[in-house]
Amino acid sequence: MSWMILILAGLLEVVWAVGLKYTEGFSRLWPSVGVVCAIAASMYLLAVAMRTLPVSSAYAVWTGIGIAGTAIFGMWMLGESLSVVKLVSLGLIVAGIAGLRLAS
Repeated sequence: MSWMILILAGLLEVVWAVGLKYTEGFSRLWPSVGVVCAIAASMYLLAVAMRTLPVSSAYAVWTGIGIAGTAIFGMWMLGESLSVVKLVSLGLIVAGIAGLRLAS
């Protein structure tokens, strides 16, 4: 169950990271409120997952999901550049997340 909570926390990290783009420097109210709520929920769920998961694995997986998810979203939905090097790098991050899960 802790791993599912951690995955949800990581997905919320993607939400707030992408949402930052729409806050326009926190000058737009509702996107800013959404980002703050997503940050709070993501941190809370990370803390809950860390009750039973080692901090080293939990934090690395949480940030890895955020990094990979945000990069993939940016390339897929926001028209950011796509290259073989980026895809291989993201694949390595995902492999690292899987490895940490297997090692825990």
